[in-house]
Amino acid sequence: MKFLADLWVLFKRNIRASLRNKVWLFIGLFQPILYLLLFAPLLKGLANVPGFPQGGPYTVFTPGLLVMVAIFSTAYVGFGLVSEIRYGVVERMMVTPTRRLALLLGYVLRDIVVLLLQSLIVIAIAIPLGLTVNLLGLLATLGMMVLTGALMASFSYALALRVKDESSLASVLNLLSAPLLLLSGITLPLTLAPAVIRAIALANPFAYEVTGARSLFVGNFDNSAILIGIAYLALLAGLSFLWAARSFRRGTA
Repeated sequence: MKFLADLWVLFKRNIRASLRNKVWLFIGLFQPILYLLLFAPLLKGLANVPGFPQGGPYTVFTPGLLVMVAIFSTAYVGFGLVSEIRYGVVERMMVTPTRRLALLLGYVLRDIVVLLLQSLIVIAIAIPLGLTVNLLGLLATLGMMVLTGALMASFSYALALRVKDESSLASVLNLLSAPLLLLSGITLPLTLAPAVIRAIALANPFAYEVTGARSLFVGNFDNSAILIGIAYLALLAGLSFLWAARSFRRGTA
């Protein structure tokens, strides 16, 4: 019970800090909304091209956009942790009786809640523009978003505790995020890509997530990419969380 009580206190502390930073919340939504308004209409000319997924441009583009939101809104949360380490906030929390696993979960759960809030706002904006979505498929997609958020946030915190420097953290995250995004089919479906690109993308968990989410949005639950994506994300999220938990146990020294 004490663990849950500590977790609740830490979660409330972190979520309040995020809600007070309205500029950061706006910045997190600005780019996805810009893509939704300015890029998605360009796909209308590709809707009848062989290989283009079913559902129309917004139903095809929005699932990929949600994955992009999940990656960017949680991959860079480590910057906040580096700042708190520098000012001694994390060190003061670590000398309290609070378990360090609760500290980590307090951060990760905050990031997942903020991610889901941003995702729902993007979906609400996309519906009047032409998005149609299967309700059960949407819920399953949000489940994959939770796994993505846990994966990227845990990885970011573990890396932040390892490097303790914003420049090094940015370099690693930018190096990893660019190829992952380009090989996931977020902007254009991988079915339109050359065979060599599709082959390389088989190693990218986010490619399965995007393909699976697009199938879920139109109510197609038989696509094998759904189960592969969930298994892939769950495994990587578990490994990243274990790394982050180990890093928190070692402290900030």
